[in-house]
Amino acid sequence: MSQSSQADIDLAPIALFVYNRPDHTRLTVEALLENELSAQSDLFIYSDAARKPEDAQAVLNVRSYLTKIKGFKTVTIIERPVNFGLAKSIIDGVTSICERNGKVIVLEDDLITSRYFLGYMNNALVKYAAEEKIISVHGYCYPVTHPLPEVFFLRGADCWGWATWKRGWDLFEHDANKLYSRLQASGEQREFDFDGQYPYTEMLKQQIEGRVNSWAIRWYASAFLANRLTLYPGVSLVQNIGNDNSGTHKGNTDLFKGKIALRPVVLEDMAIVASDEGYKAFREYFYTLRPTLIQRLKIKAKKILNKWQAN
Repeated sequence: MSQSSQADIDLAPIALFVYNRPDHTRLTVEALLENELSAQSDLFIYSDAARKPEDAQAVLNVRSYLTKIKGFKTVTIIERPVNFGLAKSIIDGVTSICERNGKVIVLEDDLITSRYFLGYMNNALVKYAAEEKIISVHGYCYPVTHPLPEVFFLRGADCWGWATWKRGWDLFEHDANKLYSRLQASGEQREFDFDGQYPYTEMLKQQIEGRVNSWAIRWYASAFLANRLTLYPGVSLVQNIGNDNSGTHKGNTDLFKGKIALRPVVLEDMAIVASDEGYKAFREYFYTLRPTLIQRLKIKAKKILNKWQAN
């Protein structure tokens, strides 16, 4: 789809979820404004309230910045009166926009986009609007070592710069217990975990146990168990700048940082099937993360043990 024809299509609204990081939010918005379709796009910003008193000033700083944002077709700010938490805020916001507009592009306050991000998202949303097999479009791609196709499909869904239609989001299952039971019954835990290389099943168990509150693992599991596909770009259109100990789920790493697309992504016609090449590249990338993941689990376990001993 050409740039001129993009202006004629019904562009998807953008949902941006923010909390207490004014600098990250500003960088995210500034990158989004560099996108060719930003001036024709409606932006909905969901600002969560402070979870604890020490976050209150940073939340106010974010909200002050939000009132100054210009350059989009419209800017609508939804200030949560109480703290929803990221999971509830995203589920509520995505549901609301999908009910009203039928589709949505979703970003969080620590995602820097390529200037071609909105073009790719909107083109894909139009191209695959009636394709029930496809549940979502993703903008981020892991920094894998193997060359990937221009675009490809994988089973499941993802969470760093994505889009979906109401028909896709309707498949979201809130209940992690149901998802885990269905996953066990399917016998596909190993495939779900990328041949055992990433602990998605463990994350789903942690959701059930209340150790995490993740909309993303439930979204991935919902899509996977419904046997739906997500479209990925071969080169990332998104970079996560939140792995700097600033987020709610704190962590500091450059493991997920890679090249960002400097040209438009071409939506090639292809068979609507999961890519063996893409799955293999992700699996091998996850394998390189295993020492780091094990180390993190050990540190977390030690903190829990120390806390228990202190009591």
